Amino acid sequence: MAKVVQDVEPICFEDAIGHALWDKAMDEKMAALDANRTWELVPLPEGKKAIGCKWVYKVKHNSDGSISRYKARLVAKGYAQTHGIDYEETFAPVAKMAIVRAVIAMAASRGWLLHQMDVKNAFLHGKLQEEVYLDQPLRYEDMSHPNYVCRLRKTLYGLKQALRAWHDKIAEYLVTIGFRMSDADHSFYVHKSDEGIVVITIYVDDLIVGGDNEKEVEHVKHLLKQKFDMKDLGELKFFLGIEVIRTPEGIWLLQRQYALDMLSKYGMVGCKPIFVPLNQNGKLSADAGEVLEDATMYGKIMGSLIYMTITRPDLNYTVGLESQFM
Repeated sequence: MAKVVQDVEPICFEDAIGHALWDKAMDEKMAALDANRTWELVPLPEGKKAIGCKWVYKVKHNSDGSISRYKARLVAKGYAQTHGIDYEETFAPVAKMAIVRAVIAMAASRGWLLHQMDVKNAFLHGKLQEEVYLDQPLRYEDMSHPNYVCRLRKTLYGLKQALRAWHDKIAEYLVTIGFRMSDADHSFYVHKSDEGIVVITIYVDDLIVGGDNEKEVEHVKHLLKQKFDMKDLGELKFFLGIEVIRTPEGIWLLQRQYALDMLSKYGMVGCKPIFVPLNQNGKLSADAGEVLEDATMYGKIMGSLIYMTITRPDLNYTVGLESQFM
């Protein structure tokens, strides 16, 4: 049974510090950064600048709304980077929702297996080509060298080139183990052999691994876990806020928990349900109502509703009409 989630996530370091769960989450993140030799402490070279960093906190949930874990992430303030100095190319593909749906449809029609894998600290696997310096993170400053900065060896969340570096890394590895990148979507990879077919869809650090041969699927998963620090989540059940439910009749996609989360976030838990959210003959005008004090909130709500149309096409008309006023 899906439920309304009301867990409060700290919005800044000062809100999180001193709370055991968040302290533990930050310690675990720093341990991972140290294990990956993400940076080295050095004096800031003359003529160079260091960019800042901050802690970001997220409560991760299971598909039923229960808490999975408390996650702290150290994020570089990439907006302070300068093109041509500490970053160059930034583009990297992520899976289009059309590809995700197509893979699930193929699995439903052909009886494929669908598994999910989560890459731990994905961006730490990306090799940094540029010279980037970072301020020491709050709470973890080296008191013996308080004026030193972190010379990054690996990419970090928030860096403009982080996603590109990670995608280049995993794409290179998939090709070496026999996968071919799709021309239609560069985040979709296919491996065909006499034993069967295996496909991989990549959305940043979430992977869908599917195929028609269980032995081959498990073999590919084993290779991935050997190369990268990955968590095997088993059968695909929850992906990007979408529940995936397999039945003898087919595969169902639902966003129940996502909808409840949005109702809670925007103060609409007690609202009354209605079958037709907007009269199709109604006329909307930008001049008909009051000017919003916080226009960004309207944009956030519309963005959430647009994402809901993935599994609720009946909302397309209403959402499309309302989106004209963002």
